[in-house]
Amino acid sequence: MRALRTSATFLIAALVLVGCANSERPSDAPATAATAQTRTADVAKEFSASDTAAITYKPDLVPVGASVAVSSRSGGGSSTVTLTVTGLEPDHHYGAHAHSKPCGAAAADSGPHFQNKKDPVTPSVDPAFANPQNEIWLDLSTGGSGAASATSTVAWDFTDAAAPKSVVVHANHTSMEPGKAGTAGDRLACVNVAF
Repeated sequence: MRALRTSATFLIAALVLVGCANSERPSDAPATAATAQTRTADVAKEFSASDTAAITYKPDLVPVGASVAVSSRSGGGSSTVTLTVTGLEPDHHYGAHAHSKPCGAAAADSGPHFQNKKDPVTPSVDPAFANPQNEIWLDLSTGGSGAASATSTVAWDFTDAAAPKSVVVHANHTSMEPGKAGTAGDRLACVNVAF
């Protein structure tokens, strides 16, 4: 059985960059290609040097200074992941999923959803693969305080060779509709997790 692995609580960092998908230029940053390349390179180095980092790509919905905590337990034929957030936009419905790659400077860097049985088609929108039994879905509804928690339990184990690398918060609850299954809108924030 894998030991309980609980990440610390992370504050969401303000690493939104010029030229990154789903990002806005910080108001104090000049909009030049050279600045964008330098800042993107700096953020990429920071994320590659850290197993535990959190980033927002849309500070209007996941503000700088919000917090996220992820805990996981895997073994004996099941895995449980809990996501807890504070300081998000109040009264909003978010999607959240475990992803296959670590967070990066661009929202897409975290790759697709982690799947126990991989869909041969990318992006995966087939409900036979994109479903809460084959992926880790952690949809959240924040109350007036902007806080929420969600837990997902699946009937398979994480292994050293096959485990998610991050959790991504999305703009909407997750669709289960054929052709849209697993989609949840823009990637708003990401946290690296040592599952």
